[in-house]
Amino acid sequence: MGDTFAKLKAAAVQAAPVLLDREATVAKACRLIEEAGEAGARVVGFPEGYIPAHPYWYDFYGVNDPICNRFNVELFKNAVVVPSPATDALGKAARRAQAYVVMGCAEKDAGSFGTLYNTQIIFGPDGRILGKHRKLIPTAGERLIHTGGDGSTLLTYDTPFGGLSGLICGENINSLARTALLMDGEVVHIASWPAFATHGYERQTHTMDVRMRYYAFEGRIFVISSAAVWTEAMKDVLELDATARSRFFGEGGHSGILDPMGDYIAGPQDAGETILYADLDLEQVARGKIIQDVTGHYQRFDVFSLAVNREPHGQGIRQPGRAVPGVAGADGPAADPEGGKQI
Repeated sequence: MGDTFAKLKAAAVQAAPVLLDREATVAKACRLIEEAGEAGARVVGFPEGYIPAHPYWYDFYGVNDPICNRFNVELFKNAVVVPSPATDALGKAARRAQAYVVMGCAEKDAGSFGTLYNTQIIFGPDGRILGKHRKLIPTAGERLIHTGGDGSTLLTYDTPFGGLSGLICGENINSLARTALLMDGEVVHIASWPAFATHGYERQTHTMDVRMRYYAFEGRIFVISSAAVWTEAMKDVLELDATARSRFFGEGGHSGILDPMGDYIAGPQDAGETILYADLDLEQVARGKIIQDVTGHYQRFDVFSLAVNREPHGQGIRQPGRAVPGVAGADGPAADPEGGKQI
């Protein structure tokens, strides 16, 4: 009879945050996690910087405008510490849903002032924090408020259905980052995106499709792509005038789920808050890799090699927990620091 491959339901959350309000956005995220769990989802992806906000204000105001500094301070005040009461609440929601959850957030270290990271936090179905990924290079306006992460968080995490990992927005075009995760055993990938809805981003959905389709097809893996959307309430928080509001051509979005052939099996959906679902059959991964496994028999490791520096770097301030990918969360003990496999 031989081996059997796991089957599971995946969910891509497309939603707006309660902009610059950590507690309210955490509460909304917990409701969405539990809704996805009730629908049977066992892995749930969230947008980039979902808690409490992506720094959208730089799309509308000059870098030296005092309003940007005000929003920057609010972003820092509402950023997420790992672990903290915010991650405890999210972990408990993941446990109630019995789901793996990859949550986008602005992250700060406990006891720090001013340094922010663009982060995905990975929760297990027992509510524990398995680890986190800090975006290696902030993109465009993000560089005005976020700093970069390091290789210590470029990891995959073992699950009953294979390696789980993720990258954030522009990182999904980084061939070396993709290869590092695929070589680390990635089978389900979470791509997190903000909301692209203003003029200048008209081709963004096309470039998202290119990246997501190729990532899935190259690795012969499943990809969950989760993007945020804009609401009128978000525009109100950012105090956008009529001229700024006239720059919108849509709400953002374009979330979806792709199979190992690079085909969408849910979405993409461009408008409105929703949760997209798809059933993943891991036998499809085997079917694809048997033909072309770029991290196995269809690669020439005598010709090519990849070195990944997974040593944590410092930022010149006390940063507890930087070197430990797994930290305590919810009501469980700290995760094994070696939980992410090394290449």
